[in-house]
Parts: sequence; C-alpha cells; structure tokens
Amino acid sequence: MTMELSSTPLLGIALALASAAALALGNLLQARGVRAMEQNATQGVDGSKVMHLVRNHFWLIGALLLVVAIVLQLSALTLAPLMVVQPLGVVALVFTALITALVAKRMPSRRVVLAILTCVVGVAGFVTVAALVSTQHPITDVQLIAVLSVLAAVLIATGLVWVLGRNRPTPPVLWVVLGGVFSAFVATLGKTVILRVQTALQSGGLKWDAANILTIACILGIGIAGGLSVYLVQRAHASNRPEVVVAGLTVVDPAVAVVLGIVILGEASSAPLWALFAFIVAGAVAVGGVFALSRAENETA
Repeated sequence: MTMELSSTPLLGIALALASAAALALGNLLQARGVRAMEQNATQGVDGSKVMHLVRNHFWLIGALLLVVAIVLQLSALTLAPLMVVQPLGVVALVFTALITALVAKRMPSRRVVLAILTCVVGVAGFVTVAALVSTQHPITDVQLIAVLSVLAAVLIATGLVWVLGRNRPTPPVLWVVLGGVFSAFVATLGKTVILRVQTALQSGGLKWDAANILTIACILGIGIAGGLSVYLVQRAHASNRPEVVVAGLTVVDPAVAVVLGIVILGEASSAPLWALFAFIVAGAVAVGGVFALSRAENETA
C-alpha cells in the first residue's frame, strides 16, 4: 500500500510557525506550573504531585496550548514534507526568549539578540532549500515498518538506560533529549496515520487488512511515544530552565525527524549535491545559534 499527499509548503510553513508560538507559550506556562508543584511538595502541602499540577491553572493552560501546537504541527505535516516542517520548531526558542524578556520587562542582551538572529538565519536557510528540493514520496509499508522498528529499538534502549540508571544521578538534560526523541516519532508517525486514514476513506472506509493493522500499530506508537514525551518533558521542567527545555526539544526533535525523513522516507532522494551541503551548513548555523542562546540566557539569569 502506498499513499500520496499534495504538497503546499507555504501554508505548511505558516502552520508550523503558529505551532512553534503555541509550543513556546505552552512550555513557559507548564514550567511555571511544575515549579509551583515542586514548591508545594517541598513545603509539605497535602496532595499528590499530579493533583497539584491538575489544579494549577498555568499548567492546564500550558497543556491546552501544547495540544494546539501538536494539532497545528500535524496539520502542517499534511501540507509539506517532514524535513520542511520540523526544523521550524526551532523558532519556538526565539518566541520563548522574546516572551521571557517581555514578562521580565527587560530588553534581551546583545548576545541573546545575536543568537536569535543566528537561529533565524540558519532555520530560514534550511527550510528554503528544503522547500525547493524536497519531495513527498508515497510511503510504503516497508518504510512504515522501518520507522516502527526504530521506535521499538529506541524504547528498548530507553528502558535499559532507565533500569541501569535507577540508583545513579541522572543528568537533567537527559530528560530533555529523550523528550525530543519521542516527540519526533509522534510527528513522523502522525503524518503517516493522516495519510493512511485519508487513503482508507477515499477507498470506502477502514478495512481489517494488513495495511490497516500497520495503521493501528502507528496509532499505538503515537500513544506510547506521545505519553513518554509528555512525561519526560515534565521531568525536564522540574530540573531545567524553560529556555533549556525548549532549546533541547527544538534541536533533538527536528534532528531525529529530519534523519527519519531523509533516510527512511526518502524526502531528499532527488536533492542535488549542493543542497545536501546547504542542509549541513544551515543546520550547523541553527544549532550553533540554539546553544549560543542557551548560554546567553544562563549568563543573564
């Protein structure tokens, strides 16, 4: 079974930018809610940590915004290739820095502004080249099985790290990295499910055949990866600044998603050699800007 989807990159890019804004604000609000929960736990306030989060209005609004961000991101993925849409998540880091400066009522430092400009230039370059040379090929069952197999391998590796590291101090950034990895699988599998449901509806509805068993496997994969991503991001907020969480997510998520898009889905199979070099240079510039912004934010904290 194969699936095709028309590509409308400009609209997909617009939806991805809106998703980045919702992601930035949602993460800031959730970070505030998690910090309040940790403070209540330290002060011995009655109730479980989960109940403290559920009762926190900032956390709830943040959760709603993250749902909106996911819906916008999946909508963007139906209109443009994965390797065009996912890198735009880096813009969430720019929004986060600007919102933080607005709330603190202080202008960003010169280093922060330069880092933001570096992120924008790198991402703009990557997305421009990707929009020109990337293509959406039909997604075959073999490719889908490959994505699910990689997800299974990552789940096993995460489980081993979890078990072996139970009695050892865990680097706070590990939660950020793992959250970004599983978020990338949500995006990749989510695009596949949308394509398969559209194809099934056009052909007369879902049928219990081998192809739709794979669709069910994709939905299960999205549920598992999405649940783990949400949990790991909450753990990340408890031990990292919001800027660091967003910075990590917007580097790891696009990196994993783009690798899946290029290696497994073949979205850059027809790209000329110069485009591949442009991807590497633009990606390096964007990643450098992210880490420069993270350092600048830590120094001004």
